[in-house]
Amino acid sequence: MRKTVHRHLGKVVAGAAIAVAGTAAMVAVTLPGTAGAKETGGTSGAPAAEQAAQQQGGPLAAPRPGVVEEAPAEGKKGKGLDPLTDDETKRVEQLALNRQMLTSGENVEGARGPQRLTVDIAEPEAGELDATDAPRRAVVTFYDYKSDELVTRTVNLDTGKVEETSRQHGVQPPLSRDENTEAAQLLIADKLGADLKADYKDATGNELTSPDQLQLNAAIYRATPGAQPAALDKCGEHRCVRLFPKVKNGPWIDARHLIVDLSARKVAVLDRG
Repeated sequence: MRKTVHRHLGKVVAGAAIAVAGTAAMVAVTLPGTAGAKETGGTSGAPAAEQAAQQQGGPLAAPRPGVVEEAPAEGKKGKGLDPLTDDETKRVEQLALNRQMLTSGENVEGARGPQRLTVDIAEPEAGELDATDAPRRAVVTFYDYKSDELVTRTVNLDTGKVEETSRQHGVQPPLSRDENTEAAQLLIADKLGADLKADYKDATGNELTSPDQLQLNAAIYRATPGAQPAALDKCGEHRCVRLFPKVKNGPWIDARHLIVDLSARKVAVLDRG
């Protein structure tokens, strides 16, 4: 049986050894609903100078103008429904992101251009199922934080043209690594992250200042009428995150009651009933 992590408050919840400190709690076992989930880390991608300015309350530098790069040469190509090669992935990402999307869209950090989520090989169309020379296509998904829309674009790899574009409100696919990292960054910087930082310090002896210090799992949070404060009523329309942070090579920290609204860039506490 896994050894219990004892903390100075020493409170144990039935069924899981949980040591409670303040509002967040370090968990010595895998959190419910996260068993087997892929752990991801990384950084928010924000320049160090901007992060320092945020921490010191200073002004942020103006975002640099976006530039649409010319799509690279075709490079190494796959066949049929083979997974996309690295060359194909790079090419299709640039083909899918046109100048209008780059200038009007916004990513998770508030910079120009929508947030890229996934790039996958597309299934052949109904009339092409038995064709030996069916075109090879890829589907690219973006989340535009400016309009809170999921943007899906289908790119024909043979012709280099975008064949289809769709925009959907209220559709929330799984979060990307960059989005998990930005959610953690917002939580660490917010006053509601004080207990998370206190638990991290208790576990490691060090200050928590960056998402790099955590392993992150996360899930989309959708509003449930009457089950949260009004600040979270738009979750589902907005892209909201419930984080499951873990000290690297250490315990989980229970932050399930804290929700990060990435669209509004705010943190709120769930009503506990």
